[in-house]
Amino acid sequence: MEPTDIGLIVSGGMLFLVVFGMRVAFAAGLAGLVGLIWIFWEKKDYDPADFAWALSVAVKTAGQVPHSKISSQALSLIPTFILIGYLAYYAGLTKALFEAAKRWLAWVPGGLAVSTVFATAGFAAVSGASVATSAVFARIAIPEMLKIGYDKRFAAGVVAAGGTLASLIPPSAILVIYAIIVEQDVGKLLLAGFIPGAFSALIYALLIIGMAVTIKGFGPPVTGFTWRERFASLPPALPIVFVVMTIILFVYNPFGGDAWGTPTEGGAIGAFVVFLMALYQGMRWSQLRDALLETAKLSVMIFTIIWGVLIYVRFLGFADLPGVFADWITSLTMSPMLILVCILLAYAVLGMFMDAIGMLLLTLPVVYPAVMALNGGEAVSAADSTFGMSGPMCAIWFGILVVKMAEFCLITPPIGLNCFVVAGVRDDLSVQDVFKGVTPFFIADGITIALLVAFPMIVLWLPSLA
Repeated sequence: MEPTDIGLIVSGGMLFLVVFGMRVAFAAGLAGLVGLIWIFWEKKDYDPADFAWALSVAVKTAGQVPHSKISSQALSLIPTFILIGYLAYYAGLTKALFEAAKRWLAWVPGGLAVSTVFATAGFAAVSGASVATSAVFARIAIPEMLKIGYDKRFAAGVVAAGGTLASLIPPSAILVIYAIIVEQDVGKLLLAGFIPGAFSALIYALLIIGMAVTIKGFGPPVTGFTWRERFASLPPALPIVFVVMTIILFVYNPFGGDAWGTPTEGGAIGAFVVFLMALYQGMRWSQLRDALLETAKLSVMIFTIIWGVLIYVRFLGFADLPGVFADWITSLTMSPMLILVCILLAYAVLGMFMDAIGMLLLTLPVVYPAVMALNGGEAVSAADSTFGMSGPMCAIWFGILVVKMAEFCLITPPIGLNCFVVAGVRDDLSVQDVFKGVTPFFIADGITIALLVAFPMIVLWLPSLA
């Protein structure tokens, strides 16, 4: 049997396990190990005497993955970014952000919902964890919206959709994972996420304002804040600005010259600053312990998914599935842009059944080489490329598009994780209520993705300066 055929059979078996409830990390790791054994044994013509040899080689090959891949310095960003988010919660930065956004923006139609969107975007700039963002603002923003008459389903939808912004706006754990998988510059990818993330928040806000203007009594504005009260709300939110500027300076120095350090160092300093802020706000030992434990749990979960999937990726290399898929994609007679749109739509469907991180880790080893081949290769210049951008820029552009699709999948049924988190935090909401509430944001995400595809410079302007 050809290695490619083995690859297809094992991949189908892995998807079967995932659909029927096995965790992605374990399904991918098991599939990768079985696939390696099969391929090595096939080389010996399935001689029973050689099965032990095939098993030994496969176990050694798979066993090299966890340490060799997880010990990457770039992955050390993930726990620091997650820790920033949990410490920011205990430092009271979430309440400060929401209060500042409310005092400055609540006067527009749908003002509290708009304030929630921009507050979640601000918290995303120090969190990097969509689930944490949704959980925190479900406690803070939904009660405020219910007080003035918002429909509880839409209020929940605003929080669930706003929480997805943490996937794009740096520090973003998913962008770091993408950079590791496709071997691209982490700093440039983090830079590339700023404008699309802010752009997504703006589209959400415009959607809310449009609904408030056209639907009577939908979202009454909140007025009565004086300019003194507005300016008084800014100082408590300044640590957010400091952390964002620190990360930018450690990724790209806008004042000229080299960056001040590595993104890992910027994340560590950001975590230290928020830690000091949390101490100043009176964080107790039990709260620090909870923040560290939650950070450890989420980090271990992400790292387990990574090494499990990378065993499967090692098997894919032996099966040559990425090369075969890339050759098939480039042989199609369809327009390259249409093929790219079809790939993004496939992510939308796949995301209905898989979590974002697992989905990206499983698909990128196959899909990424195909997209790069469509553009003309990883070393192609902008002048000779299909999409009008060089290989490295195409990798960044596609990364932002894929992560935006991962955001979209966080609110799509049946397993939109953010929706389950919001429903879990609120006793008065069911998961079905939250899914109904996020429905209008599907339109906003569709518009955002279309504009990012049509105008790549929205994504590429900042990284092109670095």
